[in-house]
Amino acid sequence: MTTRQSVDKLLQHCEDTVRFAKGQLSESRKQEHYNLSEYTEAQQGLENAYKELEEFSHSANAQQREQLYRMRLQVQNLQNEMILEDR
Repeated sequence: MTTRQSVDKLLQHCEDTVRFAKGQLSESRKQEHYNLSEYTEAQQGLENAYKELEEFSHSANAQQREQLYRMRLQVQNLQNEMILEDR
């Protein structure tokens, strides 16, 4: 069973990762030449967050699974946006 505190900590980490990735995506849309290493770092952070969310959902209760699922959708949507933006 996953504790509430560990789920909250993971969700906060994922929110921080999403915020960083959105910032990188925004910067890449403003400039033709953007910092590729930070953009790639943001994409890797999203992938790691997705995997962690997936792992946690296996031992979570129903309410926690719902929270984790919603965050996973956010992460996945942002991953897709970044892939489509990547030229």
